[in-house]
Amino acid sequence: MASKLEIESAPKYPGALENVKQCPIDFTSQVIGRKFTSVILRNMIYLNQKRFNEFLTIQGINPKTLSLRLKEMQRNGIIGRKVYAETPIKIEYFLTEKGRALQPVLEQMMEFSMRYYANEIFKDGAPRTVPEFFASG
Repeated sequence: MASKLEIESAPKYPGALENVKQCPIDFTSQVIGRKFTSVILRNMIYLNQKRFNEFLTIQGINPKTLSLRLKEMQRNGIIGRKVYAETPIKIEYFLTEKGRALQPVLEQMMEFSMRYYANEIFKDGAPRTVPEFFASG
């Protein structure tokens, strides 16, 4: 993590945003910031979930919202969908290259929450790093 001194002394680029159509940070937030999108990604990356019914284990999600999020994620190129010609039909979702590229972003989000909001995240309130978190499970 960058220290306050590193952030304050980092070069500033006031003209950088003059050449963009949209702020890249805001755009990424729009892509992964919809309710349940990051949790679906988490389950795909860390729990290896692939099927619609597996994602329904996400607390608070309903089938309609899940369907909408999966379609949005497909449109954004984060996930793909494979239909197997079986009876009954079998559909699996998979991460694309774009989706896999979000893993370090999710881990930075985890790191931030576990460091600065440990009381809200953990029963014991003790901060953890991502490696410590995964080692404890």
